[in-house]
Amino acid sequence: MRLDIHPDRAFYRPSEPVQLHVSLAGDVASDVRILASITHLSDEMARLVHTVHPAAGGTVTTHLSWTPPATAPRGYGVDAQALGRTGRVLATASTAFDVLGRWTQAPRYGFLTDFSPDRACADRTMDWLTKYHVNGLQFYDWMYRHDQLLPPTDLFDDPLGRRISLATVQELIDAAHSRAIAAMPYTAIYGASMRFFRQHPGWALHDAEGHPILFGDDFLAIMNPAPGSPWTGHLQGQFATVLETTAFDGIHLDQYGDPKVAYDGDGNRLDLAQVIPHFIDHTKKTAIGIRAGAAVVFNCVGNWPIEEVVRSAQDFVYIEVWPPDTRYQDLHRLIVEAQALSGGKPVVLAAYVDPVQACNARLVDATIFASGGYHIELGELGGMLADPYFPKYGRMSDHLATALRRYYDFAVRYENVLSLDTRDTTARRSGQVEIAGIETGARRSGQKVWVITREGTGREAISLINLLDVSDPEWSAAHTQDVTPVTDLRVRTYPDRPVRRIWWASPDGERPQMQPLDFDTGTNESGTYVTFTLPELIYWDLVVLE
Repeated sequence: MRLDIHPDRAFYRPSEPVQLHVSLAGDVASDVRILASITHLSDEMARLVHTVHPAAGGTVTTHLSWTPPATAPRGYGVDAQALGRTGRVLATASTAFDVLGRWTQAPRYGFLTDFSPDRACADRTMDWLTKYHVNGLQFYDWMYRHDQLLPPTDLFDDPLGRRISLATVQELIDAAHSRAIAAMPYTAIYGASMRFFRQHPGWALHDAEGHPILFGDDFLAIMNPAPGSPWTGHLQGQFATVLETTAFDGIHLDQYGDPKVAYDGDGNRLDLAQVIPHFIDHTKKTAIGIRAGAAVVFNCVGNWPIEEVVRSAQDFVYIEVWPPDTRYQDLHRLIVEAQALSGGKPVVLAAYVDPVQACNARLVDATIFASGGYHIELGELGGMLADPYFPKYGRMSDHLATALRRYYDFAVRYENVLSLDTRDTTARRSGQVEIAGIETGARRSGQKVWVITREGTGREAISLINLLDVSDPEWSAAHTQDVTPVTDLRVRTYPDRPVRRIWWASPDGERPQMQPLDFDTGTNESGTYVTFTLPELIYWDLVVLE
């Protein structure tokens, strides 16, 4: 018998009722009670009971309802059991949901790339994404041209010859909205077709020799996005038309990483790091002038120009990761630095991992989620981003899809200690977390148990990530073998304040709920410490000190 449970929306706004879809597959010989416990961290908030009736060899579906407190942002866990007539547990399942004021508070960003006229799986795709709590989607290369976003007719070929239907785009937007998933249209701040460039050669950016700057073997020309330029006025008009004509929820802005310095048509030098924030702010003004609450996000390719754009009006920080940021610890550093520079804005990383590298995928997500960040990777049904050109995405195995669903559940369930209203303390605290017989710490991320710590009001979260079998600490270097679990880890840490309770949880097993840990307190030359024993570490363990 198999039990599955998941929310009907990617997130809920304050005072919205939560609907939990329940399905029970297999021979059900008698009535079965579904018992669901809803928790916030270690506190049980509600217990729901529902009886389902037999269905020989089929699937029984039902739903459970609960209205959470209006407090936001807040994550919840759900643990369900199917109980037989005698009270025997027949099957178990878990999920999570959260209450947010807006999706950009916890942007679990995903992608779509298929807008063909014969696409027929919009609802299936959105149902699948809802199970992972993906609450925002980048519609990648949905447009007619970079300089003319909406097509002259419903059916058209994009610049690379892909057949696209605007009706399909609109159907996907509607399907996303019905599940509280935002739809964000991909655009580029300075890309224009060669045809458009030839019509407006003076609008382009030039190199030091006065030659127009082209991209992708004369695929696009790079235009001038400076404040007051004709191109900026043109593209802002395109954004306005898109938001007036469609139900998109904002604008996703891309760049190509270069040029960083260029010249306008009159030979004036432009520092793009100074230009781009103005363009972002202009886009935000355009967007919210048409749609209240519209979101704007900009791609910091290779983490550039992060120092300038974090102060702009973008709703969260989006970083496409490129060398030299190749190590697991670089993913953590990028998130933490962007959080600090932006005053605590959410951070999304685009770090491309081929799903055939299942071990890498789990370690990358463990690192990003433990660091308080988010990862754009899931989108088309069963798909995972494996390449910067999104249509080249890969497909997850059933095993990896199941594992990552647990990871996304875990990140939502524990977001109040992992991300929301927390701050990184790894530089100060990781060296004060010791495991008997095992190397820990924050430096040199390979062949050790890596420690990441975050702190919130009254709680400290300690994440332990198992890199003991990882000889190459580069997140994109394929790990040919799975990690080896470690059992009975004797942990000692030196907290700043007295400890009342300690809890432990992991997304790697069947029980994601917090389990209490017994602990001892002592003092040595380094200060006052607590010691406790973790039953097992597979990929990622979370310890919460209250």
